[in-house]
Amino acid sequence: MIPVRFAPIVFGFFLSMIMSAVISGVSTVSAIGITSALLGIWFKAWYSSWVVAFPAVLIVAPIARRIVGRLVAKPPT
Repeated sequence: MIPVRFAPIVFGFFLSMIMSAVISGVSTVSAIGITSALLGIWFKAWYSSWVVAFPAVLIVAPIARRIVGRLVAKPPT
């Protein structure tokens, strides 16, 4: 098992993989349509976008958490 202190990195890893796969898939199908070359073209698009998305998630997630923390009400104590 992975130690719990690495949870934010593991979360960012999977979040960036899934989100970049979905977005690159939608963009690729929108750009070229459904063709026999779709899988190969999508994989290249996904991989290149994931290489950017993973570090971006690690940088942006703490900022987003702080923004959300300021916008939502604190639970009553």
